[in-house]
Amino acid sequence: MIKNPRWARFWPDKAVVNLATIGSLGQFKAPGTWGSVMGVVFYVVFVAHMSDFAAAIFLAAASYFAIGVCGEAEKRLKKVDPGEIILDEFVAMPICFLGLSGINHHPQYVLILLAGFLLFRFFDILKPLGIRKLQRYHGGFGVVADDVAAALIVAIILNVGVRLLLG
Repeated sequence: MIKNPRWARFWPDKAVVNLATIGSLGQFKAPGTWGSVMGVVFYVVFVAHMSDFAAAIFLAAASYFAIGVCGEAEKRLKKVDPGEIILDEFVAMPICFLGLSGINHHPQYVLILLAGFLLFRFFDILKPLGIRKLQRYHGGFGVVADDVAAALIVAIILNVGVRLLLG
C-alpha cells in the first residue's frame, strides 16, 4: 500500500481544499476540464521555458505536492476522488509536453497545445490502457497517478506526432 505524504495534514482545512480545488474552479461545471485549462496556462507561463530535464524535475516535485494535497483534501471533504479536486489535472497537464522543449517558438505552437489538451482530456475521461486501474490506490496517489499516466501517454503521442508531422 502506498502511503500519502503526511506534511499536508498540518495545514488548515481552507488551505488544503482551496489548493486541491484551485479556488472555486473545482465548483464549476466540468471541473476537470477547467483544471486542465489552468494546467495549460501554467505550462505556458512557467514550464514551457524550461529545459526538458528541469521541467521533468519540477513536474515530478509538483506531482508529489499534488499527491499530498489531494490525499488530504479527500479526507477533509470526506469523499473519494471527488470531481471538485482538480489539482491533479492542473499538475498533470504540463507533463503532456515533456520532451518538447522549444515548441513555444514553433509556428504551430497553439495547435500543439490544443492537441495536447484534447488528447489529455480524452485519456483522462476514458482512462484506457490500464489507466483506470491506477485509481484503485487509496489517497492522493490514486487521485494523481491516473492523470500522470494519461499525461505520459499524451507526451509520447505528441513527441511522435510533432516529429513526424511537423518536423
